Amino acid sequence: MALEFAILCASRSGEVGGARWEEFDLENCLWTVPKKRMKANREHVIPLTPSAIRIIERAAALKLGDCPLVFPGAKRNTPLSDMTLTKLLREMKEPYTAHGFRSAFRDWVSEETEHHGEVAEAALAHVVKDKTEAAYRRGNLLEKRRLLMNDWSAFCEPR
Repeated sequence: MALEFAILCASRSGEVGGARWEEFDLENCLWTVPKKRMKANREHVIPLTPSAIRIIERAAALKLGDCPLVFPGAKRNTPLSDMTLTKLLREMKEPYTAHGFRSAFRDWVSEETEHHGEVAEAALAHVVKDKTEAAYRRGNLLEKRRLLMNDWSAFCEPR
C-alpha cells in the first residue's frame, strides 16, 4: 500500500514512510507533510485522489491500536525504512526504484500531458531555483495540482 501511495502522490519514500494520521484531511482530500519531514524544509500540501484516499482508508482499517503512523515499519510505532520500498521492488523482481516513479511522473507530465512544468515541479515539491521567480511565485497551485494528480492517478490505474 505504501508503494502504491507513493506512486500516486509522486512522493518520496521517506515522506510516505513517516506519514502520520494527523497529517491527513480526508474531508478536503489533502495530505500536509510538515516541513521537518520535507527535503526542502518546507511544508508540502498534496491533493489526494480517490485512489489515494482508498489506500488511506484501507490503512485505517488495518491500523494497530494507537500507532500514529499510517504505514508503520516492522517495529511498532517506527516508520518504514527508506529502503523498504526499494527492497519490495527488488523482491518483486522489478527493475525500478521507488524514486524512479517520481522521475517517471515528471517525464509523463512533460511528454504526455498539457499540464505546465511549474505545476509538476510544485507537485514534486521542488524548490524554484531562480530567486526572482521564487519571490513572485507565492501560490501553491493546489487546484491545478489536484487536476494533475487526478490525471496521473487515471494513467496509473490498470486498463
